[in-house]
Amino acid sequence: MKPRLIGQSIPRRDNYDKVTGAAKYPGDFYSEDQLCMKILFSEKPHAIVKKVDTQKAEDLDGVITILTSRDVPCNEYGLMKSDQPVLCGPGSGKDFGDHVRCVGDQIAVVIAENELIAEKALSLIEVEFEELPIVSKINQALKKETILLHPNTDSNINCQFRIENGDIKTGTQNADFIIEGTYHTPAQEHAYLQPEAGFGYMDKKGRITIVVAGQWAHEDREQIAHSLKIPEDKIRVIYPAIGGAFGGREDMSIQIVLALAVKKINELNIHRPIKIVWSRKESIIGHHKRHPYEIYIRLGSSKEGKFTFLEADIIADSGAYMCTTNKVLANATLMTVGPYHIPNVSVRSRAVYTNNLPFGAFRGFGGPQGCFAIEMQINKMAEAIGIDPVELRLRNTIKEGQLTAVRSPLPKGITIDKVIRSCTNKTDWIKTNSNDKQLKSVQKLHGTGFAAGFKNVGFSYGAPENCWAEVELHGSNEFEKLILRHAGADVGQGAHSVFIQIAADTVGIPIEKVVLIATDTAETGNAGSSSASRMTFMAGNAIIGAAKEALEKWKIGERPAKSAYVFRPPATTPLDDETGACTPNFSYGYVAESVEVEVDTETGKVKLRNVICADDVGKAINPQQIRGQIEGAVVQAAGYTLLEKFVQENGIVKSDSLATYLIPTIMDIPDKTDSIILEEGDPIGPSGARGMAEMPYIPFAPAVLSAVHDATGIWFNSFPLTEEVVLKGLGKI
Repeated sequence: MKPRLIGQSIPRRDNYDKVTGAAKYPGDFYSEDQLCMKILFSEKPHAIVKKVDTQKAEDLDGVITILTSRDVPCNEYGLMKSDQPVLCGPGSGKDFGDHVRCVGDQIAVVIAENELIAEKALSLIEVEFEELPIVSKINQALKKETILLHPNTDSNINCQFRIENGDIKTGTQNADFIIEGTYHTPAQEHAYLQPEAGFGYMDKKGRITIVVAGQWAHEDREQIAHSLKIPEDKIRVIYPAIGGAFGGREDMSIQIVLALAVKKINELNIHRPIKIVWSRKESIIGHHKRHPYEIYIRLGSSKEGKFTFLEADIIADSGAYMCTTNKVLANATLMTVGPYHIPNVSVRSRAVYTNNLPFGAFRGFGGPQGCFAIEMQINKMAEAIGIDPVELRLRNTIKEGQLTAVRSPLPKGITIDKVIRSCTNKTDWIKTNSNDKQLKSVQKLHGTGFAAGFKNVGFSYGAPENCWAEVELHGSNEFEKLILRHAGADVGQGAHSVFIQIAADTVGIPIEKVVLIATDTAETGNAGSSSASRMTFMAGNAIIGAAKEALEKWKIGERPAKSAYVFRPPATTPLDDETGACTPNFSYGYVAESVEVEVDTETGKVKLRNVICADDVGKAINPQQIRGQIEGAVVQAAGYTLLEKFVQENGIVKSDSLATYLIPTIMDIPDKTDSIILEEGDPIGPSGARGMAEMPYIPFAPAVLSAVHDATGIWFNSFPLTEEVVLKGLGKI
């Protein structure tokens, strides 16, 4: 019996190449005869493009061609709704395709001999705009008299949901304490290390081939094929090494226009590859951000600490286009209730178009926003009742078989109680519920805060969910090689190493015998997106299924033994329009977090001293990688909570560089992060594994703001808690 590889901290397959610089990212691809591509952005928040004059640019020596909206066969795209033009301008054939709705809209594409010529050509393109009123605030977008950003719609509300369960009036009557508040969560830039880049060419089989970084290669291919009006099998998408994503690469950036450029120059009988690399500024304005939210919430409790009702009104800024707003909003709607049993619930949520940059997927996918509101309310409720905030949660956590606010039970394997107890046992949790801080005499104050949460694994609310894998076993009498084909994107999280580990473990061979062919639509079936904490869960099940079937074929003498397998989890259902009743998800992970802070009352600096994060991961396939995910999520959430201030004024991005948009450095990370890994197996997860990459992020902000309250006696209902914000709260400025 060979020792199992599952549960072992095996070094990642790509470690050496990434450390030495041998790993090739999209920007590293190069050919002597390559052309350069540059994109002209609108830099206007709201306008009609009346004319695009490219003649002067086309006359420039070294310019191969310039593409505008007239060159796009089907000038539309969008992950959830095709509401975004590929290139904005007149003559595109799409209604209102001549409208720009944010500064990141693309107007023209230059293909030239080199970057200097392409840059010069961009400056020579003349665009005539008819500027339109700018809608940059959600309350402005909701007004009936406000201009419609998409004139073919009835309002600026692009999606809305509600949950209605029980009776709020009864819940209010049964409440001894009612806490209400309005919370604001900010936009956030993904700030992945690798800016958008791509390398495009026509391959030997006549397929438009693009080498890019993304999160779902087959979805990229589908959207490219739609916009170019060509069959999907004429498009090939390859992902090489990817320098981070966090949801920011779910939507299109360069993919469609790069494929369009390859198509157009080949029609001109020019058979040369095309390369594009965005600057950091182009990256910041060229892809979506985390949704800002405004959440009003009322929570009622008996004096014994049992919740009686929850009422919430949620408004999200969608920005200029839908992107994944509807999915993020649906998640936030559910997450605002939290992993608690509340008998009477009424939640209304809406998302509105504005002339800000589009907002879309970002690690946590609506979870951090919803969790912030409910966890802050619970901590305030604990103070009002005079009860320990951890005990208050434990009196209300949802149990096996109990119905949630959407009238269905959570999937089996609920462990919210266990993660809360594990976190607080490690903390030696003691709360005094005292806020009589002496700010005058103490410069540095210390406090501890707590929050908990849960996160769905996989696509939600009826979205089709499946994952493909193929295993080939080669050899005569013994296994000499295993070829694994899988399209799942490794965006830096180590997914490909986990794929290899699971395949080798299932067959019982050393990992060195596994050859992975990954993320090439010409070689692999559809694996779905590397998002929603789903990839280990979905790919693991698919790989195990394929490997077991191949083993059975091996036993009856097939050489090589080959099997493709598609894993399909239990089906989910969408929110009912009136009640929200549904089966939203097939699996969840559970998390609890304790944060100790130091607040400098003279400077306003909040220092993270200690973070304890307990996560039920079901089964730790690779414990070292899980600890890396926890620590990485904590640092990224620390930036979201304390540092990162994404500024747009009237649709204009002011924080368009890493000099004006600050992300955490080594000086900003916690002094200590203690990762507690629980392994309460998920009944349908591969070896019991749950998805976990987003969980540590979700309760971090409310834990920090509650710790700041514990230190100072002051509640902050919004963040980031920059020094200026803290000093204002302390009455120092």
